[in-house]
Amino acid sequence: MQSFSADPANFHCTMSIRPALVSFVDEVYGTLARICAYLMTLALLAIGGVALWDALPEAIATAPSVKDGWSLAERPARAFAISQVNLHDKTEVYEIFRHPEGGRKDVFHWSGTDQRPVAGLEIYRPGGELDQAGPARAELAAGMDPDGARELETAGMIDSKFGTVALLRPIGRTDATGSCLGFIKQMEDPALRISGWSCQGGNLPARRATVGCMLNRLILLTAGNDAKLAELFARAELRRSECATSALPAPSADWLTGADNPRLRGGL
Repeated sequence: MQSFSADPANFHCTMSIRPALVSFVDEVYGTLARICAYLMTLALLAIGGVALWDALPEAIATAPSVKDGWSLAERPARAFAISQVNLHDKTEVYEIFRHPEGGRKDVFHWSGTDQRPVAGLEIYRPGGELDQAGPARAELAAGMDPDGARELETAGMIDSKFGTVALLRPIGRTDATGSCLGFIKQMEDPALRISGWSCQGGNLPARRATVGCMLNRLILLTAGNDAKLAELFARAELRRSECATSALPAPSADWLTGADNPRLRGGL
């Protein structure tokens, strides 16, 4: 009986093909694994990008705004308040703006149920940026009449716990119902500027009373390390009068403190 023996050449070929096939299969699996990992990475990046895009409007809305070097403080700690003023039924917004040169603005905004602004108040403590602060009248005019931004004319004077205060109104807006009345009070020591406006009241005497009440009810909550500011408000409190009559023209009012522009000397 004849026996058959394997061909050494065929055996060697078979043994060399198997490792090649195994290596090819491993390479295919490795390539597929890398492709899957790549696709998963792209998917994660896409999900992260969508999430960031959705959060972008909120981030923009909550980011501190910067205008002319002034930035809005994220968590303002109130330094001032208005006590018992006739704005209890209005929405109040309190903001603090800081300047890199050291200036600070504490700003009140009041609006009615229709979200229309009805009053505003700003306490400005200047720093090294004083020359860049901009004209006080221009800023006040923009707040009082944002649509027309008219120039202002004098509208008499009132007395307050901070002393005599000049009143201002947009040119051409005399005693019409709904017109606004503004004011600017500048103090030298300490350096301080209080300005604001109000559209409250149906006539000029009523609006004068509202402005006077706003000033008389302005109180200091904290002065920080500013001893002069604390002394200023302490002395002012000693001169504070009642809101009901502090801003109304007195029967003996002269030409300077009357309800309208001084007429003997023209506009101030």
